[in-house]
Amino acid sequence: MDILRRASLLTVIVLALLFSLVGCNSQPSLKFIPPAQEGNSEGLLEGVSGEKQAESVPEPQQETITLTALGDILMHNTLIWSGGQPDGSYRFNFFSEVKDLIEQGDYCTTNLETALAGPTTGYSGYPLFNSPDAIAQHLKDYGIDGVVAANNHLLDRGYNGALRTVEVLEKAGLDTLGTKKSATDSGVLIKEIRGVKVGYLAYTYGTNGIGLPKEHSYFINILEKERILKDISELKPQVDVLLLILHWGVEYSPEPTEEQRRLARLFLEAGADAIIGSHPHVLQPVEVLNIGGKDKFVAYSLGNFIGDQRGEERNSGVILQLKFLQEKRFSSSNGSSSDTPEVGISKTTRLEEVRFIPTYSHSYYEKGKQQFRVVPLEETIRKIKANEEKILSSKDLPMLENILKVTQERLGSNYHINTKG
Repeated sequence: MDILRRASLLTVIVLALLFSLVGCNSQPSLKFIPPAQEGNSEGLLEGVSGEKQAESVPEPQQETITLTALGDILMHNTLIWSGGQPDGSYRFNFFSEVKDLIEQGDYCTTNLETALAGPTTGYSGYPLFNSPDAIAQHLKDYGIDGVVAANNHLLDRGYNGALRTVEVLEKAGLDTLGTKKSATDSGVLIKEIRGVKVGYLAYTYGTNGIGLPKEHSYFINILEKERILKDISELKPQVDVLLLILHWGVEYSPEPTEEQRRLARLFLEAGADAIIGSHPHVLQPVEVLNIGGKDKFVAYSLGNFIGDQRGEERNSGVILQLKFLQEKRFSSSNGSSSDTPEVGISKTTRLEEVRFIPTYSHSYYEKGKQQFRVVPLEETIRKIKANEEKILSSKDLPMLENILKVTQERLGSNYHINTKG
């Protein structure tokens, strides 16, 4: 009996110790509250008592994009002939010296003043332009993404030629700006670049008196104040940056008209973030306007990117680079009907920097044949002085340095614009 009593007592002691250990190590169970929004992967830990641990709000995020614009591309006869090959085909090599500069940005546009109507009606330059399709692929191969077709030479081969122009550009992988292929087409281009939505609108003052068939009157965006204001108001809520490209102004004038200045302010006040102008074929001044506490930009004319006109000023221009900064800020708050926090996002996008790269459309002869290329002015001047330039020489320095001087004077204090702070 003593043995049995001792065994029973030992059992009781062991059981008591086990219950004691379990009680000492027990904790309230935890459940994982999933994040209220994708990107907040930490979530919240909540005890049985309902007490929440510290919430995690993502840090602000920044993204910078650069939008590039080139001046006018004028496909004169001499440029067309320069690309002719012995077999009757065409191959152009205008942009090899500036390819890296074009590709520095995220998206590049240019104004192409020619029709691509095919060989049937013949290739020609001014006054009724029509160029080989090879120019479209050349643009694409050298970093250009979007082509402004809304200009005064698009209808040089009529509506059918203009429609074919758009089709050839698109087949080469280029976006077209300022035209509509149907009456229901919006005529708007929206590009998303690393989460930043950029909207483009393009218009021309006219088409040199060449009209459209009545049933295709929608085809080209014409520069009409009320229409542009309406288009801006409809596009602005859909994008973070809105660029307006206008084919306007007086040819060869070094200054915009007062009407252009008035319209530029009106369009910027309506919601455009920047305006890029073409048509005068010479560089005109630029402006930064502070509207509603936000810096906005207008370039009335970027000059010519390439062509074969008379005079230094008509064979020069700039590559324009617009840098925009977008900042996303996150905030959290608890809704009254749920304990799960909601994360809100606020976005601000602003113009941070404007950069110009002066260029020169250089005509030269190689093996007895006239050729053309676009060269960056400052880099070319440096290469000549360092004996690294193979075509231009020290005798060309006065001409190049004068073009650079005129360009810098025309742009004035806006030669390099930094809007930070």
